[in-house]
Amino acid sequence: MKKSVTIIILVSIAVVFTISLYYLWQKNQEDPVVYTTQTAEKGTIVKKTVATGSIVPKEEVLIKPNISGIIDEIMVEAGDIIQNGDLIAKVKVVPNVASLTSAKNGIASAETAMETARLAYQNQQSIYDRQKGLYDRGVISANEFDQAQLTYNQAKQRYEQERVNVTAARQNYDIIRTGTTAGLGSAATTEIRATVSGMVLDVPVKTGNQVIEANNFNDGTTIATLADVDKMIFEGKVDESEVGKISENLPLEITVGAIENQKFDAVLDYIAPKGVSENGAIQFDIKGTLAMNDTTFIRAGLSANASIILARADSVLTIKEALVQYDPKTQQPFVEVETGDQQFERRDVELGISDGILVEVVSGITADDKIKVWNQIKPAQQFGRR
Repeated sequence: MKKSVTIIILVSIAVVFTISLYYLWQKNQEDPVVYTTQTAEKGTIVKKTVATGSIVPKEEVLIKPNISGIIDEIMVEAGDIIQNGDLIAKVKVVPNVASLTSAKNGIASAETAMETARLAYQNQQSIYDRQKGLYDRGVISANEFDQAQLTYNQAKQRYEQERVNVTAARQNYDIIRTGTTAGLGSAATTEIRATVSGMVLDVPVKTGNQVIEANNFNDGTTIATLADVDKMIFEGKVDESEVGKISENLPLEITVGAIENQKFDAVLDYIAPKGVSENGAIQFDIKGTLAMNDTTFIRAGLSANASIILARADSVLTIKEALVQYDPKTQQPFVEVETGDQQFERRDVELGISDGILVEVVSGITADDKIKVWNQIKPAQQFGRR
């Protein structure tokens, strides 16, 4: 019995020993870790943040009528280039019956008042002529003549005022009936004209639509939207985490989704002083003026992205940020530089700006130093071949 136990123990020891030898042999067959190296290169680093938005005209002008009515004819369509004063549309006035009747009655009342004033004026003129003859012959005193002259002048003035009232009543009637009248020029007109030069972006009305004039109680109906498409801006939003990094007059690089392989330069000229909550995040409006070129037409409303350039370094020594290590205690950045075959030494470095992939090296290494790729990924092992 004892002999059997001894044999089992010896066999177990032999098996374990054999397995250990086999494991060590396998480890010796593995290739040792060989670190590769990379060198620093001269390059340009641009640190930027991205804002989303769209391209819109710097100024849009809404053309509204100064009289209510129905669109009789439209002379333009979206995309047309027009000049200041060009005819856009014509409005046909549909008079209100009650207002038209009231205006007619106003004319009749004004004419009656004018006729009464005319008769009074003629009567006073006759009295004045008689008093003047008596005064010239010395029959009446100067005070009596002055009183007659004053009454005559008052009657004449009253008659002239009533004539003006009749003219005004007739003009009011014409405006209610046709929308315009002689002598008012553009103050009341059925012809809607452009107030600025530019492109017609939109004509939201059609022939036959009713339009309302702009007044203190109503914005009025927009007949057309005009803008100078040579003056476009980028309107976008940035997150509150980024707004502290940007400032006015920073350069922008605009990329438009509908225009491939082309960038447009712009300058950031507005940052909203107050943020707006959107989907739980605070967003700040920004605007940047585009430097337009004559070769590419950018349509208003196109979505775009703006790269806001926070910092830029040209022709500087750069390395991949993945090559940089940090001291666990001091957090001082350093790299390992090759001094011999698979032999490396630590070099503290001073870093500049980074774009997340490349980082500027201000001091600590040269372009000839070979830097250890300390976190390289081992190639996948091949377990068999066919």
